[in-house]
Amino acid sequence: MNFHYPSGKKYKVADASSKQIRPHTPIQFGKRGMSLEDELNESNQYYLSHGIAVVHKKPTPIQIVKVDYPKRSAAVIKEAYFRQASTTDYNGVYKGYYLDFDAKETKRKTAFPLDNFHDHQIRHMKACLAAKGICFTIIKFVELDQIFLLPATNLFYFWDRQKKGGRKSIPLSYIKENGYLIKYHLNPLIPYLNAVDNLLIKQHEGEHNAK
Repeated sequence: MNFHYPSGKKYKVADASSKQIRPHTPIQFGKRGMSLEDELNESNQYYLSHGIAVVHKKPTPIQIVKVDYPKRSAAVIKEAYFRQASTTDYNGVYKGYYLDFDAKETKRKTAFPLDNFHDHQIRHMKACLAAKGICFTIIKFVELDQIFLLPATNLFYFWDRQKKGGRKSIPLSYIKENGYLIKYHLNPLIPYLNAVDNLLIKQHEGEHNAK
């Protein structure tokens, strides 16, 4: 029997007679060969279908230059190029707040390389923060199978320092201390909005202390 995720991907259920799950064996919801983007898209579909949040991956603007029409009912794009540099991967609305974030993966085990980001992305995130948006990055350490939400301000700290000769990566220890570990779940697969709730609480506390 085949089931389909909301994103349209198939998931085949194993035959119970051929494979049994031993009692007390922890179920791993990740490690299914999915990229972080696929996992987030599936999670966002869950949030949308349950009326929790509206978050989508941003489309990359493309300028089509040449199109062939081999058939009247079909068109084949022969040449195209990106119209402008992309900003971040995702944006949307949650609890009345504007969310804007990027998703990155690394195979390194002890640090996240800053060359995964570009100047225009950082400028965009800083502008969103200045407009009172909620900005962050979701980082997946592939070899460790661990996912973290790191607030944008913590990313900026290392980004600005590297411009002055500082290190060109963010230590995993720093991410663990200042970010939020996101554990795989069943529905949604990546419950990152739980970490966003913690961000909102911290933001409200900061605003209250500033008064």
